[in-house]
Amino acid sequence: MPPVALSDSNTQLIQLDEHPGNRQQGNRQPAPQNGSRSNPGSSSTCSSALADSPWLFDAEPGYGPGASMDDPAPYHAPRQPGLPAEYRNASAEELDQRIRRAKAALGERLVILGHFYQRDEIVQYADFIGDSFQLAKAALTRPRAETIVFCGVHFMAETAAMLARPDQTVILPNLAAGCSMADMADRDAVTDCWEQLTALLGEEADAAGRQPVLPVTYMNSSAALKAFCGEHGGVVCTSSNARTVLEWAFARGQRVLFFPDQHLGRNTARAMGIPLSQMAVWDPALPMGGLSVQALRDARVLLWHGYCSVHMRFTVEQIAAARHRYPGVQVIVHPECTMPVVDAADASGSTDFIVNAVAAAPPGSCFAIGTEINLVRRLAAQYPQHTIFCLDSIVCPCSTMYRIHPSYLAWVLEALERGEVLNRITVPEATAAPARLALEAMLKLAPKARQGAA
Repeated sequence: MPPVALSDSNTQLIQLDEHPGNRQQGNRQPAPQNGSRSNPGSSSTCSSALADSPWLFDAEPGYGPGASMDDPAPYHAPRQPGLPAEYRNASAEELDQRIRRAKAALGERLVILGHFYQRDEIVQYADFIGDSFQLAKAALTRPRAETIVFCGVHFMAETAAMLARPDQTVILPNLAAGCSMADMADRDAVTDCWEQLTALLGEEADAAGRQPVLPVTYMNSSAALKAFCGEHGGVVCTSSNARTVLEWAFARGQRVLFFPDQHLGRNTARAMGIPLSQMAVWDPALPMGGLSVQALRDARVLLWHGYCSVHMRFTVEQIAAARHRYPGVQVIVHPECTMPVVDAADASGSTDFIVNAVAAAPPGSCFAIGTEINLVRRLAAQYPQHTIFCLDSIVCPCSTMYRIHPSYLAWVLEALERGEVLNRITVPEATAAPARLALEAMLKLAPKARQGAA
């Protein structure tokens, strides 16, 4: 059965064709408010060593080769225990046979979720393909599924675990599949920021009933930060509904503290008409975020100093080169890209937005896309009538998405056949309960009609 592609813009499921605690601060410098700060992820070098043998890096600290290879990882980042040799040494053909056999044996007791950014060697086994929140909701449509195997990264599996039934089990095939952006904001650092802000700005609502600061966390964050938002009247957002969520937040708060991705927050707020002069970047490595008292009082949007190293690789120069080589090319980028890149593109939007834009285009269209390479390559294969390519010629992969390899999938599925659960993801109820409040608040906020930087 082919996987199902999910779309936030349509409640129908569309069939796709099958395809063969404390954080290390590093040497961080204060971040400028215009989002132009340089980043190792934008360098011209990249390694794809995780593609073939990710287990070689399981015992090492950090995220491994790829876009996030230079990002500092927290000391508590999960590591993956050793993978048995029979899975490390198995051929692609043997792994394929073992995965398909185990999946058939488990039948309706199993649902496999595959994120848009997963490699094709994994996506081919997925029952659903989509973004993180689409997939977490999709699992609820399989009531007979006892086990959800989430082929994505850690925060995605956490979200699925919080939304799943108590009798369902969520598995992440490789525990080392974290997210460097999600790790750039942790509970301790955000709590410290919150205490400094409330000490300065107070906690009393204004005449309109708006609290001084309202927290908003991107879906790409830990369950602990989703819980923080739930505890403080805040909300979760996705890249597709960020504008709707910010409008909701400004009706309830004088300011918004947006974490962990500064670029999604900046691009969305500016599209709403908020000037850059009313935005400030909070750097958790510095006292008071590196900001003056006046800057904090004047800010309507406080942006956490976090970013996606994949999307930081895309540049205005790459867009100019694409337009020179392909006159008439449509440039679409993800809103996690920097503001100058979003401004230079024809449109920006979530992975779902990008997928739908390509699907709706007339034959012969040409697209230069600024997002993770696996999705771009898959779109190029699905739509051979178009010219589709990645803006970044280095095509640097997401370090953590590539942690999921068929060897790990075969390992966890065959264990399930034996009645053994490996790599189960759980969230304590003390965290899950307030996190669900923030998620439920988001669920009530439908995204605006499909548009550029939503």
